[in-house]
Amino acid sequence: MWFETNLTKLLNINYPIIQAGMAGGPTTPELIATVSNSGGLGTLGAGYMSPEEIKEAIHKIQTLTNKPFAVNLFIPEDVLVEDQKVLKIHNTLQSFYDELGIEQPVLPKTWGPSFELQMKVIIEEKVPVFSYTFGSLDHKWVEQLKANGTKIVGTATTVKEAKLLEEMNVDAIVAQGSEAGGHRGTFACKAEDAMIGTMALVPQVVDAVNIPVIAAGGIMDGRGLLGSLSLGASGVQMGTAFLTTKESGANQLYKNTLIEATEEDTIVTIKFSGKAARGLKNEYTERLKDLPDNEVPSYPIQNSLTQPLRKEAAKQGKAKWLSMWAGQGLRLTQVEGAEQVIRRVMDQASNTLNLLKND
Repeated sequence: MWFETNLTKLLNINYPIIQAGMAGGPTTPELIATVSNSGGLGTLGAGYMSPEEIKEAIHKIQTLTNKPFAVNLFIPEDVLVEDQKVLKIHNTLQSFYDELGIEQPVLPKTWGPSFELQMKVIIEEKVPVFSYTFGSLDHKWVEQLKANGTKIVGTATTVKEAKLLEEMNVDAIVAQGSEAGGHRGTFACKAEDAMIGTMALVPQVVDAVNIPVIAAGGIMDGRGLLGSLSLGASGVQMGTAFLTTKESGANQLYKNTLIEATEEDTIVTIKFSGKAARGLKNEYTERLKDLPDNEVPSYPIQNSLTQPLRKEAAKQGKAKWLSMWAGQGLRLTQVEGAEQVIRRVMDQASNTLNLLKND
């Protein structure tokens, strides 16, 4: 069949569709299991989860499916705390906290969960697929994952990064185009220099490496899947398309805003987390648009400074201050179950292929 590719064989899945590992809550065990049970590959976005939370989620997924699934983590970066930047952004954010009626927290002593301990859970649980973004995976982890039979998927935003990932002995590469929602996976250059569109990036990466390439960025339906395969990709990774499903853990306010948004409503900003990410414009991004990027603390410091603000805004129903990551294919967003997303994408791809054959 046309949808049987090197990727489906590698990952032991029926359809060349991966649900993106969106960290922060959207990727519930129910979403992951439904995608995997429907023939795709569900992914747990575990970047912000503690080792204990990851283990609990993996066990829950395993009670809901016996199909392959993935766990996605962020490669840690060196943290440089620049006091002047922190003080300035602290003062800038104070008005937001005042309007929400909560205290602005002091800087934490640690920056998120321990990657070392997160990885130990991945190794211990022998997850079928491990994917990562933001950087290079240490060789010791690659060796242990390979020994477990775990397939490894890295993220690239340029051909140079794709080549580096292949040298690291990953099994497949996500080619993340500039249309993609969420954080940019750039690690070998500046984010602004890696804003290559999906249609331009995918065939260049395909020609540069000898392992399966997964297209990501703005892919929402069967036409996107078929187009990606025609460019040489072995599959697609879709995030925004799954955010509004009934199984998604995204805040309902977030879901509602996505449904009403258009392709003109996204922006790439570092103002929420300190790292470039595509999401919906709102009052927060508008009020901080004149703040130079070089005055924003780096990731994950800025992320920690704004996290309580975003959590409280969600509680109070104020979408204007939420970080609502989204790709550019917004008009194609639908409210349906995750199984229906898989079926719709595959049916549309098949129908489109038949139409092309008959032209």
